[in-house]
Amino acid sequence: MKSIIYVGMDVHTTNFTLCCYRFGFDDIFAFAQVEPDYKNILTYLNKVKQNVGNDCQFLCGYEAGCLGYTLFHQLTTHGVNCVILAPTSMPVQLRPAIKTDKRDAMRIAKCLANGDYSAVYIPSDEDNSVKEYIRMRDDAKIALKRIKQQLLSFCTRNGKMFTDGSTYWTLRHLSWLRKLDFGNTLLQETFQEILATYYQASEKVGRYDKRIEELAQMESYREKVKKLTCLIGVGTITALATIVETGDFRRFQTARHFSAYLGLVPGEESSGKHIQRTGITKAGNSHLRKLLTESAQCYGRGAVGSKSKMLIRRQAGNTPQVIAYADKANERLRRKFYKINFRSKRNIAVVAVARELACFIWGMMTDTIEPVGGLSTEPTPNVLDREAIHA
Repeated sequence: MKSIIYVGMDVHTTNFTLCCYRFGFDDIFAFAQVEPDYKNILTYLNKVKQNVGNDCQFLCGYEAGCLGYTLFHQLTTHGVNCVILAPTSMPVQLRPAIKTDKRDAMRIAKCLANGDYSAVYIPSDEDNSVKEYIRMRDDAKIALKRIKQQLLSFCTRNGKMFTDGSTYWTLRHLSWLRKLDFGNTLLQETFQEILATYYQASEKVGRYDKRIEELAQMESYREKVKKLTCLIGVGTITALATIVETGDFRRFQTARHFSAYLGLVPGEESSGKHIQRTGITKAGNSHLRKLLTESAQCYGRGAVGSKSKMLIRRQAGNTPQVIAYADKANERLRRKFYKINFRSKRNIAVVAVARELACFIWGMMTDTIEPVGGLSTEPTPNVLDREAIHA
């Protein structure tokens, strides 16, 4: 029977620090620091195998970070068993007095041997490429927001206030901006440069949005996106991002596991009879958590049970079961939002609705949907576990 050697790798763009650990012998050996190239890791493994003996196999691992999935694919292509460790799933330690790459590699090797970690899900090449494109669009959206703030601040500092309406960035507001005259050549030139930058950034975001709409019509995404957009606050971009960021929804056994993966469940610091709940864990996928939190804010608008014309158009073409499930979700989440917002803070209502919205999305993507005739006002037990939602 071959022995297993666990190889901890602390990886950076400047160097890789490697070490080996054998569970039965409880010893760490073969420390090495190499150039950041997967070929050096293969050479290192061959040398270890020669010294230990050919009757061994390796399990390599490194923490998710700047290298993404590149090193994983390079090693697995050459037959090396490798995993990427999710940092939030590893044992929490107090800040050590001494922290070095060598000690980090040791900690990773021991986590591999003890199983004290969760492996990062490796997306397909198609999902990964779409995910990168959507994140590029989000970065462009952030840049556009910064330019808007810069433009408004410039006008305010120089005594130009918009008084023809209460909303910025409407056609009336843009027309007002184009007609501004600061009475100073250099100020006018500065303003025109910022305004031109705004139009360029806005056009770029619009171009990205159009391309994402095209990507959503790909055969592998079309039906899934059409289902998710039946929910209030979930447009094409949010739906596609949820699909490619999550990958296989069935890897989560329940809706509770999916919401925990997004970090939307509360933490706990209890001891004895004292129970102390904390804020949400914010573990897992921060990008997806942000999208669902933004979507949850849409449930604070409109009457319970009502449908906008846009939502009706998005639901067209889906099966009656999917539409009924989405309607049940929309009504329940709106009631929940208004109820919590009435007795508590709005942010608490938003996060609570985001957590339950994630559960409905899991049910939609795993086909855990009740028959139309069996719909009730309460959620399906295996989709919306009350203990999971309100814990």
